[in-house]
Amino acid sequence: MDNFFNDTPDFKFHLEHPEVKKIVKLKEHDFTEADKYEYAPLNHEDAVDSYEKILEIVGDICGNTIATNAESVDIEGPKIKDNVVVYAKGTSENYDALYKAGLIGMSLPRQYGGLNFPLLPYVMAAEMVARADAGFANIWGLQDCAETIYEFGSEEQKDKYLPRFNRDGATAAMVLTEPDAGSDLQSVKLTATYDEEAKTWKLNGVKRFITNGDADISLVLARSEKNTTDARGLSMFIYDRKSKAVEVRHLESKLGIKGSPTCELVFKDAPVELVGKERFGLIKYVMALMNSARLGVGAQSVGIADAAYREALKYAEERAQFGKVITNFPAVYEMITNMKVRVDALRSLLYETTRFVDLSKVYEEVKKERPLTKEERMEMKNYAKLANVFTPLIKMTASEACNIIAYDSLQIHGGTGFMKDFPIERIYRDARITSIYEGTTQLQAVAAIKGVTTGVFLEQIRQYETEVSEENSEFKSVLQKLTADYEEIYHKVMETENIDYLDFHSRRLVEMAGNIIMSYLLVLNSQRDEKFLKSAKIFINLARSENRERYDYIQNFDPEALELYKIEGGSLEG
Repeated sequence: MDNFFNDTPDFKFHLEHPEVKKIVKLKEHDFTEADKYEYAPLNHEDAVDSYEKILEIVGDICGNTIATNAESVDIEGPKIKDNVVVYAKGTSENYDALYKAGLIGMSLPRQYGGLNFPLLPYVMAAEMVARADAGFANIWGLQDCAETIYEFGSEEQKDKYLPRFNRDGATAAMVLTEPDAGSDLQSVKLTATYDEEAKTWKLNGVKRFITNGDADISLVLARSEKNTTDARGLSMFIYDRKSKAVEVRHLESKLGIKGSPTCELVFKDAPVELVGKERFGLIKYVMALMNSARLGVGAQSVGIADAAYREALKYAEERAQFGKVITNFPAVYEMITNMKVRVDALRSLLYETTRFVDLSKVYEEVKKERPLTKEERMEMKNYAKLANVFTPLIKMTASEACNIIAYDSLQIHGGTGFMKDFPIERIYRDARITSIYEGTTQLQAVAAIKGVTTGVFLEQIRQYETEVSEENSEFKSVLQKLTADYEEIYHKVMETENIDYLDFHSRRLVEMAGNIIMSYLLVLNSQRDEKFLKSAKIFINLARSENRERYDYIQNFDPEALELYKIEGGSLEG
């Protein structure tokens, strides 16, 4: 098959974004590590060349190993044998290929065996892996847990656990949810007690729906404070599978992402290590971990969307009906073109978000080594603010869009797509989970609405507006009108001073902002490469239509009508 990096020129385009120079310089400590590590870059060009070479290796593994194994993995799936999760044969081959290429823990600092990559090339790798097999992307992507240990763990914990990722190919898991604590993590009941005699913490209880639950190294959320029922009683712990104190009681039988084991775990006096401080488990450490996971689901969603688009195009170019290939029918080429345009828009939002997260994180790292200048402190604060609202925006937007694109791709395949003869049947099933796990779309809207109510989205939209060239003044005029409508309707909602009313319309408001942001990003992309001009034109038309629908709905919605939607006694009847 094709190399997934080489057949997607957009990756190189986004690596050439002007902000990347700042990210790389800060991440590489002004390129001072070359004397200590022979593979550290000497300058920006050297660093980007390394990223591209590694991403080319990832692209080759994705195209020629992971993608070719995807069907057999979907059929075989994992199983439990002697209290150990055994991956499908293809899953083991996939992981082994990436491990041998040195791609486990790739964003960790070099002192722990990592490549010290910024998030940008890592997220690009994650997108490619998801395009090849969305289920396997979960297993490989959980190396995010290593970043959390690096960020919040003690020096002893870093030295103990982090080298195992690259050196040993250690797998990871985030062990958060329980039978009665899904989205509401503050209800976690798994108990953590300190054993004075053994001088260690021990966990007891059950966790459910744990992706890759039988991993080598797990981050576990547990209740460490007795007589508490909220987030303030929760702490985070590291569990090492070597202790063999957890029973893998059950593997879930799922609709999609079948190669990724989803486990029910029983902790029985399992010895663990406390991460950071007690009581900060959910309010600080898990929130950071979840933000990384949500960015990962954004990348996974874009990868799935791209895979679905490519399958639709390939099939449509080969399928003939009524004497001509179906790409010649307007009803078909509209669907396929819209898929491509949405993938371009989503990818632009994904890497804009990643750059914001990268910059906020690298400044945090630099701050540990030297005082930041006033300008750097202001930049760090601004990028952190943007990252906090753009992360739920990309998770919500990309996951919903990838479901629509997978749906339309299957539709183009017709009845054949409903059979297991083509990859789209698996892709369609895999897509469904993206808008559910790591925070549902409804929860992402609640998180992203802060970008609306605080004015962060509007402020960033205004910034994009200043960057539009004179040649694109026509685009700017349309987007200024969309922005004015968005601002007007937001104020109309806020004037009610009704929180339920704001929550009711939060997704519509966030989607309006997201459409304007993606439109501007495509316009700005076209100023660097005219190939994006077509996507910018089409997406702006889509955005104008969709935003007008949302505007009209809110404009004509009587706040008192909210009562009609409330369900009492399981019935909508009046």
